[in-house]
Amino acid sequence: MSVITTIEDLRVLAQQRVPRMFYDYADSGSWTESTYRANNSDFADIKFRQRVAVNLENRSLKTTLIGQEVAMPVALAPTGLTGMQHADGEILAAQAAEKFGVPFTLSTMSICSIEDVAANTTKPFWFQLYVMKDRGFIERLIERAKVAQCSALVLTLDLQILGQRHKDIRNGLSAPPKLTIANIANMMTKPRWCAAMLGTRRHGFGNIVGHASDVSDMSSLSSWTAQQFDLALSWKDVEWIKRCWGGKLIIKGIMDPEDARYAVESGADALIVSNHGGRQLDGALSSIRALPSIVDAVGGQIEIHMDGGIRSGQDVIKAVALGAKGVYIGRPFLYGLGAMGQAGVTKCLDIIRNELDLTMAFCGHTNISQIDKGILIPGTY
Repeated sequence: MSVITTIEDLRVLAQQRVPRMFYDYADSGSWTESTYRANNSDFADIKFRQRVAVNLENRSLKTTLIGQEVAMPVALAPTGLTGMQHADGEILAAQAAEKFGVPFTLSTMSICSIEDVAANTTKPFWFQLYVMKDRGFIERLIERAKVAQCSALVLTLDLQILGQRHKDIRNGLSAPPKLTIANIANMMTKPRWCAAMLGTRRHGFGNIVGHASDVSDMSSLSSWTAQQFDLALSWKDVEWIKRCWGGKLIIKGIMDPEDARYAVESGADALIVSNHGGRQLDGALSSIRALPSIVDAVGGQIEIHMDGGIRSGQDVIKAVALGAKGVYIGRPFLYGLGAMGQAGVTKCLDIIRNELDLTMAFCGHTNISQIDKGILIPGTY
């Protein structure tokens, strides 16, 4: 593909270059994938008010997220197995985000470890935490994030149990991939991916293997993971994690105003309106449809972010108009990473920035801080 102008262009290229099981892991939802599709399609229903004869000089997309200055109201979301989309994927994505001036969030289920990313970046990144039954492991993981000088902890609350994702089951998803005849045949069609993977030692879950009790290699990881997600998770655990962490706390996975009020009471600095990219409860509202009621309930009390379905700068500005301080992109940067490595992540961010800037201008504004529902056609949101 000689000219890349959209996130869709990056997706197509990633599908060509990334082994099927890892591409499908990123580009899928749970069960019928209805919520996954709605996350994208519901943005299209929201329409803009175009304005003219406005001075559009000196435009700026700069803002802050939890007090941190950012180049635009976008962060890279925590995504598992990022280092399987491209060798050393978390490091490359973090470096691209750092140069661009937006936050990078490292997943607990990353391939590159906290220490790997910290050693290859110069600015603080954010760390996402899943709550496991092994509280000693959680304490050690939080301490490692502190040592790495992570500037925010993103606590995910919507994965006490794992939503069923049919493609992952059919593909036999694992990291590293099992060397079955089907997998070998598919990987032979992805020479760029294979060559890059041969050049790195990072093929397993770097934050877990060798750090969690009784998990010394990949063979023992799957049984440990299956037993560790905490079905008894409560808001008291959130308070405990906040005390252990002591820094900026963002709560991810809020889809209901009542849970948003609990997030406020927990003392979190921000919440993320998120349905886990449509990968958990199929049949839930899209994130953009859930956003307004949560803004109405707690918007004056806590910073509100959102993720799910962002595929363009136009989607970003729609979310901001409906009350989000910022958004997270997961699949778009993974498409860029799988397509072109670090350069692809940068290309993804460039595309979104350009679309965001132009749309803001067409709506008659020059600063992202000016954006509110006034740029939207009533009745379409």
